[in-house]
Amino acid sequence: MKDVVTMDEGEVRKKKQQLRKDIRASIKQLSNNEVENQSLEIWERLFDLPQYKQARSVGLFVSMPFGEIKTESALRRVIRDKKMLYVPRVGLDFELCDMELACVNDFEIDDEDFFKLWPRNKWGIPEPPLKCRTIAKRGDIDVLVVPGVAFDRFGNRLGQGKGYYDRFIASMRLNDETDLLKPFLVAVALAPQYLGDEKIGQSYLSVPVLDHDFKVDLVITPKRIVVCKEVEEELNMLKK
Repeated sequence: MKDVVTMDEGEVRKKKQQLRKDIRASIKQLSNNEVENQSLEIWERLFDLPQYKQARSVGLFVSMPFGEIKTESALRRVIRDKKMLYVPRVGLDFELCDMELACVNDFEIDDEDFFKLWPRNKWGIPEPPLKCRTIAKRGDIDVLVVPGVAFDRFGNRLGQGKGYYDRFIASMRLNDETDLLKPFLVAVALAPQYLGDEKIGQSYLSVPVLDHDFKVDLVITPKRIVVCKEVEEELNMLKK
């Protein structure tokens, strides 16, 4: 029996669907050169982060054929920096909406386009082959680069709607007080995907969220890095 969705949850889901439609339409207006240039600006900011420089392991996705940031150069850079690289693998059972991240360093990666040789899922996205048997466990990934459709200044994220990353992050996050929260979550957003600088009246636009939606720690856009915790703390100070 399916869970009953309250009216509030239903309204949130409707708003999410509409926002996905709007953002995807905006991304389509970008030329290939604009996407490439914005992607390079974002990766330059990521690789300059102290969290990245200190990380031993990085989780990073292979980009879709269109509609989001290009990750090819970033995948190559992580390998050149001699970090452990974990890449998402969904496999064939798409209905389960489960995702694992496989370490690809034990696979043949001498070719700079190593990921182009991988099998592709139903969305045309290359995935690590099954011979990549080392799967990320809790605490294995220091920095996780998170894709999405839209993000806001508070770290709220709108995904593609399948829940892959929310479930994965829930399984990975360390909540033990003796350890820092891992992985450190970094969202990467093309210009149309970041809502944080847009206002309706006196209020900033935000991503509609439900209780199970995870927030990211940073949002990197082509023009800036948003430390989401600092934004929230500043807002709380203004309310006092």
